[in-house]
Amino acid sequence: MMLNLFPFPQRSDHPLADAKELKRVVAELRVDKAADAVDEVVGWFESLEHAADFRLDLYFDVIRQLDDVAQPHLRSLGRDYLLSPGLSKLGEERLWATSYGYWRQLAALYTACAERARLDPKGKGTHAFKASLPLALVRSQAARCNELKWLAYCYGSESDEVWKGLGATYVAAEAVGDGQKAVQLYPARQGLCSVAQQYLHAIVFSTSSMDSLTPLEMELADRLTAHFLPKFALSPDCRPDSIYWLDAAKGSAPLRLARPPGKTSAGLRFLSPGTARGALDELTHVVERGEVPADLNLGGEYSQRALLPVLRHLAVHWALRPPKRMYQRHPVTTTMQVLHGFDECYSVFSGAQPSGQDRRGRESWVVENVSLGGFRVHGDDLSGAPIKLGALLCAQPEGGENWLLGVTRRFNRVAGRRTCLGVQVLARHALSIELAPRRSGFAVAFAVPGIWLRDGAEAGVERIVLPLGGFNVREIMEFNAEGRRRVLAPVELEESGSDYEIGRFHVQ
Repeated sequence: MMLNLFPFPQRSDHPLADAKELKRVVAELRVDKAADAVDEVVGWFESLEHAADFRLDLYFDVIRQLDDVAQPHLRSLGRDYLLSPGLSKLGEERLWATSYGYWRQLAALYTACAERARLDPKGKGTHAFKASLPLALVRSQAARCNELKWLAYCYGSESDEVWKGLGATYVAAEAVGDGQKAVQLYPARQGLCSVAQQYLHAIVFSTSSMDSLTPLEMELADRLTAHFLPKFALSPDCRPDSIYWLDAAKGSAPLRLARPPGKTSAGLRFLSPGTARGALDELTHVVERGEVPADLNLGGEYSQRALLPVLRHLAVHWALRPPKRMYQRHPVTTTMQVLHGFDECYSVFSGAQPSGQDRRGRESWVVENVSLGGFRVHGDDLSGAPIKLGALLCAQPEGGENWLLGVTRRFNRVAGRRTCLGVQVLARHALSIELAPRRSGFAVAFAVPGIWLRDGAEAGVERIVLPLGGFNVREIMEFNAEGRRRVLAPVELEESGSDYEIGRFHVQ
């Protein structure tokens, strides 16, 4: 009876509400394998979603500790996903699902902490949690940024749910004066960041056309975005240099200012590149000289060849006038026969294309629209050889005799497994040739195969597709075609893919 007069405070029956058990779990996670550790943390997150009678400050601290210990494992999974060439399709899908699922669930948990404090300001542990509210808001925002990045890795469509969460967290933080409050995101991470900065990061990332980059290039673009982020501006007022807008209160995704907002709203924000483009150009010039600044954190060491295409891509999309479609699209419904890779394309344009009976290696793609610059295909699952951005291919329209030479430029998935692929046409009239280095003395004992792009070149300049490593800026080449010998002085390497290069040459 005496004990009932002085009851002990009720404590959650969740295992991690016990400090000793939490300490044990965290210690074991530090040494576990990366994938297993993240899976276990996700399992704990799922159990915390329905945990009852958990003081808010303690509840947040459990989530924070689990999140802290998972970070090095998540970085390891990210490296495996981006840099493991022998990764199986099943292994790739598991890494993606684990990482994306983690960030999605984490954003929901941190958001739930902030919402619980708002709805129950006098609840258990709410007062003690208030000091941690800025960190909870920033981490929820950063988790959604990672959601966007992992969706981009698999060329998925951006989720409306993610943008609603980003906008709601930004508005909530601004309302309590925490939008610009900078905190250290994770113990091992240098520098400080705020809710507003993470929101700006998501906007810049989304407007930088990631669907035309490979996953590794997306990671580099994301790192470069973080590096140049202070030079961008997100303003409630439309400035002369504003290029995108969105409504944070409505949770909308950014849109080009070519479609201006209809009504004034407190949630309207306008993105301006500020001085980011100029600083990016300066960095590009430095990298072109073979240097990488020491203060540029790319998460690893990358070659000039890997970095320059990303810098040039961002320069296009961070300009005051982002690129617009050059040619009008025309809807069609037709099919194309497609072959992949330099060797197959060389064979086709040498006149040795497969006969109608020999269709080995061919794929049939459904075309949904065409323009002078290329075409767009779709399918429930574009199976066959794995599709990579920047891959060389040749395509023959249904019922036609002519082959087109093209490169895959954009790739995304919508409505489940439905895949859309954008292809740029390099040439409608190409010819396979053999190039010989022009050397004095002994006769040349070998020739380099090439595909001559006969349309769309500048006067006095020829563009030749070569096998990977075939372009040498110090070597003059020559070839015979159409009854004429042409001598080519190399100008520059225009583009490089997985098994080909495109070189530009002056005709001497």
